[in-house]
Amino acid sequence: MGERFGNYQSEIYLSGYGGTPPAFTTDLTRLESSAERVLEPGPFSYVAGGAGSGATMRANREAFDRWGLVPRILTGATERDLTTSVLGETLPAPVVLAPVGAQSIVHPGAEPATARAAAGLGLPMVLSTASSTSIEEVAAASGAGPRWFQLYWPNDPDVCGSILARARAAGYTVLVVTLDTWSLGWRPCDLDNGYLPFLQGEGTAVPFTDPVFRSRLDATPEEDPATAVLRWISMITGTDRDWDAVPFLREHWEGPIVLKGVQHVDDALRAADAGVDGIVVSNHGGRQVDGAVAALEALPTIASAVGDRLDVLFDSGIRTGADVVKALALGAKAVLVGRPYVYGLAHGGEDGVRHVLRCLLADLDLTLALCGLRSAADAGRNSLVRR
Repeated sequence: MGERFGNYQSEIYLSGYGGTPPAFTTDLTRLESSAERVLEPGPFSYVAGGAGSGATMRANREAFDRWGLVPRILTGATERDLTTSVLGETLPAPVVLAPVGAQSIVHPGAEPATARAAAGLGLPMVLSTASSTSIEEVAAASGAGPRWFQLYWPNDPDVCGSILARARAAGYTVLVVTLDTWSLGWRPCDLDNGYLPFLQGEGTAVPFTDPVFRSRLDATPEEDPATAVLRWISMITGTDRDWDAVPFLREHWEGPIVLKGVQHVDDALRAADAGVDGIVVSNHGGRQVDGAVAALEALPTIASAVGDRLDVLFDSGIRTGADVVKALALGAKAVLVGRPYVYGLAHGGEDGVRHVLRCLLADLDLTLALCGLRSAADAGRNSLVRR
């Protein structure tokens, strides 16, 4: 059987009995408010904020409340197995750390701290192209842990090829291509602060350590960081590709390819026809389009249409173990979690990330158990009722 993640609950109670309660909350829905107290306004708003009025972020969370879990009894769920096969890899649980850039703005440990926490639990961390730390340094922090790489697609094919080659050489096994952020959405939280971390050189370690990108500059990023930043931003924004560009990815990546940002069933079908290995049903956590459909609302139709042809993953709004179960029941193979672990990083670096992940895994394990489900694969539509 799989690891008993729910045992973290007992650890917490025993530590509390000994006079040591958790350093911060175990309720991942409350992390945002507590993170606001430990972060400066610019970094906090960059992580917490969304597009426009925040309607899409609210819709993401409200969508989970429209589904109720239906617990069953006497199913022999004493022992559970959360092991999941995703994109040819066996994971200890159907949870992946979503790509989040510029982690140095919330804690000096940045991406390596997150990588160590994820690797210790056997969960894949998806390293963002907008990382504060180089591809190779984060790989070293991951050690033997699973690691995936997320691409913001540069419009210079040689730079793109160089970055992908570095990721492959550093042991990243899955390529996650974000396609809904070729231009930044209208984000008043960041605009009101006049804050974009990349303009301050945060989240630029991947291009700044890339030999091909550096060869495009008249002066090195160390000599003229402002020009290097602007050159990089112009390289990854402003170009919306079409489906004819997808074969380029296969030419430059040998492992599984996942397209992130799918919200329409027709796009999911095109992705399957294009021969990619997976998709992430996601609206970028509500950061791109105000008033967009909740990601969870889009999931069932998409999973029904293409789930037999590729792996369907889910992202946008995951906060609790019940959320994970609902996403699995609606057709996701696994979920990506983003903001909660970043708030954990802000609270306590590597230990903070580990605490958040262990809380989510424990909640997931116990929720499955108390719903009478013995494995993640047992979660299906008969586990849910529409409210």
